[in-house]
Amino acid sequence: MAIRIDHATWYKNGERQQSSIRIENGLFTELDATPKETDHVIDANDYLVAPGFVDIHVHLREPGGEHKETIATGTAAAAAGGFTTICPMPNTRPVPDDRETLDALFKKIEETASVRVFPYAAISKNQLGQELVAFEQLTDAFAFTDDGVGVQSAAVMREAMTRAAALNKSIVAHCEDDSLKAGCVHEGTYSKREGLQGIPSLAESIHIARDVLIAEATGCHYHVCHVSTKESVRVIRDAKRAGIRVTAEVTPHHLVLTEDDIIGRDPNFKMNPPLRSEADRQALIEGLLDGTIDCIATDHAPHAADEKALGIERAPFGITGFETAFPLLYTKLVKPGILPLARVIDWLSAAPAELFELPYGRIEVGAPADLVLLDLQTNRAVEPEQFFSKGKNTPFRGEHLTGYPVLTIVGGEIVFKGEMTHV
Repeated sequence: MAIRIDHATWYKNGERQQSSIRIENGLFTELDATPKETDHVIDANDYLVAPGFVDIHVHLREPGGEHKETIATGTAAAAAGGFTTICPMPNTRPVPDDRETLDALFKKIEETASVRVFPYAAISKNQLGQELVAFEQLTDAFAFTDDGVGVQSAAVMREAMTRAAALNKSIVAHCEDDSLKAGCVHEGTYSKREGLQGIPSLAESIHIARDVLIAEATGCHYHVCHVSTKESVRVIRDAKRAGIRVTAEVTPHHLVLTEDDIIGRDPNFKMNPPLRSEADRQALIEGLLDGTIDCIATDHAPHAADEKALGIERAPFGITGFETAFPLLYTKLVKPGILPLARVIDWLSAAPAELFELPYGRIEVGAPADLVLLDLQTNRAVEPEQFFSKGKNTPFRGEHLTGYPVLTIVGGEIVFKGEMTHV
């Protein structure tokens, strides 16, 4: 089926474009399309058209955590959030750390996913940071990471980067020094007021500083997950200036929330890395704008309600991210003029795709036809009960946001359709 999107407004190289876009055989075929009787027409007059979003940091929980999320529910949530390509982390049970487990994961993805899914493989067996996986047998994984735990041994990380570099693969790192991390929130004003053990900023930045030097020595592409501190931004900025192959991501929640926003002891504000200070948040925004931070990723981390009900000290870290990501960024950062709309779209699409040499995230002739229509007019409250994700754990319940996706297309197929005035 050929799809023609009429009255499309979109951005190319930061410039606003208006045209009709035709999709055939899963590809963008014309960007100034003339009407054909065979076209299925979508009127985009009331919406903004954007490339399908690419999320390089998500948690789908399957296998082993299906009570939190499955590949089917997670990819449905991704589609509802405008994400057409996602990369799930390996903190599942079993961990994708060998050929058999990774093959089983690929099979399940093929059977149940509604968007593109490229899974990571672990760096170490069972993510224990000790015995490395057989890198050479897992080169079809998206990249290698032990996300959720930092690799504590410099020697292990050096060997991992050496082997990954030889295969032209990336090392993606959750940066946290275990000797400093015992706590449930940021070590700052909130932790002191509530009498809670805090996680210092140094736990993150010291690991990044170590790893960028290892990346320099090995020539490996090293990507830093969910940067959260001003010191981390400084280290990454200095590393880039030195010519080291380091890239980085930031989450929507670290861009819009700080420790001062935590309500009582609500565990829905508990994530790792934790919400930091306002100075840290401002450094993250500055890092995006000056190119120190390369892209935005959700760190979508669904949990069951009974797990989050354990309280801020005992509940697991993490919040859901797919279905609120763009509305949060648009409402809290674009509308007030803090971040430009065209760049936010780029940080969610072309930028992460380019970092890992994926052919997605662009509206251009011959590219895979992944796109999302965004409603920049309708304002509605966040209602977790309406999420496609099994995880309802969000600190944004009841917030009124604008910018919700209303239609998502993956490879020329409609995978999500919300309330639209024209289809």
